[in-house]
Amino acid sequence: MSPYQAFFTGRPTEEIASDLLGRELSCRTPAGLAAGLIVETEAYLGEGDSASHAYNGRRTAYSESLYGAPGTIYVYQIRAHYCFDVAVQDQGEPQGVLIRALEPTVGVELMEQRRHQKGVNLTNGPGKLGQALGIIDRRLDGRPLENAPLTIDLTKKRVPKEVTVTPRVGVNQKGSHAQAPLRFFVAHNPYVSKMLKREADLRSHGWEGEEWR
Repeated sequence: MSPYQAFFTGRPTEEIASDLLGRELSCRTPAGLAAGLIVETEAYLGEGDSASHAYNGRRTAYSESLYGAPGTIYVYQIRAHYCFDVAVQDQGEPQGVLIRALEPTVGVELMEQRRHQKGVNLTNGPGKLGQALGIIDRRLDGRPLENAPLTIDLTKKRVPKEVTVTPRVGVNQKGSHAQAPLRFFVAHNPYVSKMLKREADLRSHGWEGEEWR
């Protein structure tokens, strides 16, 4: 089992989603490299989760990557934008973690060109960060993170001062898991989606320090 597969299985999906905070996600395209620290994630718990694409055993060609080996990229379209999950748990168990927001670290100008935006609006939502990274189709769907142009550095991370846990954003409020505490974010980081300006920490962005661990 590769280090990527080991990271994305063997423990609860909620724990994996929280552990991704502070890790650097990067995407290399012909236009260049763009990267950022993961500051917000959501856990999706498979066939019993009312907000999951696999709810009640639904399995289609479109969502097949969600059933892939741990560390598989699952790209899907919501309106005009592309979002992506990382499949977690053993192959055939369709659980995943949605990457919801990034704090840019590399290729900020490239992100600005793609988004026609500056500041927190670059990457403070799953569709926004997909566009900022240059994900404009489903070409990466089904690829393993360990050898894809889209990858996550698992060897180091920035440590949040505090991790906030809330219900997920934008899920069906009538669903059985609507209020489940499955959204994780770096407390007071300005790039977190729906972060109020008055609650944002504009000095440290919610990190313990500048060092990687």
